[in-house]
Amino acid sequence: MTDRKLRVAVLFGGRSSEHAISCVSAGSVLSHLDRTRFEVIPVGISVDGTWVLGSGEPTDLAIRDRMLPIVDASGAALTLPGDPTRKELVRIAGDAPGEVLSGVDVVFPVLHGAFGEDGTIQGLLELADLPYVGSGVLASAAAMDKEFTRRVLRADGFPVTDTIVLRGPDGTGATFPTITAQQRDRLGLPVFVKPARAGSSVGITKVEDWSELPSAIATARRTDPKVLVEAAVIGREVECGVLEFPDGRIEASLPAEIRMVAENSAGWYDFSAKYLDDACEFDIPAKLDDDVTVELQTMAVAAFRSLGCQGLARVDFFVGADGCLTVNEINTMPGFTPISMFPRMWAVTGVDYPALLSILIDTAMVRGTGLR
Repeated sequence: MTDRKLRVAVLFGGRSSEHAISCVSAGSVLSHLDRTRFEVIPVGISVDGTWVLGSGEPTDLAIRDRMLPIVDASGAALTLPGDPTRKELVRIAGDAPGEVLSGVDVVFPVLHGAFGEDGTIQGLLELADLPYVGSGVLASAAAMDKEFTRRVLRADGFPVTDTIVLRGPDGTGATFPTITAQQRDRLGLPVFVKPARAGSSVGITKVEDWSELPSAIATARRTDPKVLVEAAVIGREVECGVLEFPDGRIEASLPAEIRMVAENSAGWYDFSAKYLDDACEFDIPAKLDDDVTVELQTMAVAAFRSLGCQGLARVDFFVGADGCLTVNEINTMPGFTPISMFPRMWAVTGVDYPALLSILIDTAMVRGTGLR
């Protein structure tokens, strides 16, 4: 072993509808990584999937005047070979194609949504035998697909939202299905219509009249051909961070509550409310009875284990007036933006942002790759 710094490739951007938020998250990660321990290699993935040497300047990856950042595909083009004997980033264009840009010790895939948080990049990193932050292939895929998240959690006895799944055409010439009158009676109004495999509230519509349903389904299908129609749950929106430590401990943070304090056009916590408007306030920790907090933390860790998650996750709940909990979803690579709940919850719990990143990287290195 040498005393050189650990080489960390930070991946961001990507081909999903959450490209911009991934960039913002990465900018925040880059600004908080401990440069006395880590040599950082920023790698941007453009909206068309081109890998390039990215900007290491966090300000280049920030939201400015409501303008969302994007990876510039004109940078030096790179590839990461899925070859366990190499573990390096290689130039594929320019004056020196084939030149090794840098070896890599560990990857921090700050990618949200499809082609990043859904098991695809995790599969590449497993093939390359490169340790990486976060869950493995199966847990990433299952948590990304809200249908299968609910299937797994329901099988293990967790309370989840009532949902109808609308799949795309099966190749037989069948048209896209819609929900039946019996299903409408079961769900009631309002319902939320959402892509099955997306995040950051992209493509979600709150439907308060059934006449709005076809338009809402069409909106969701612009992101994903598989759509969920979910019964609304009356309750407070509360989140909890789960963190795996290098020694194998899995702990829950203090929870946080999101409260809408200003009207927005959607009337709920949508993309604009999250990232563009000053529409929300956050209670960290959430103002819950102590027994509800303990139950929520316990359930968050249990849900993390149920899906086989690793490294980190943010578990989102609805908390009813009687303290009854419903699991909404699990995010295996939650946001790391300056306003994101995951790092803020851990800061209040006693783990500041730089320490949090170091724990995630150290855990990835201890865990390694392969069956475990």
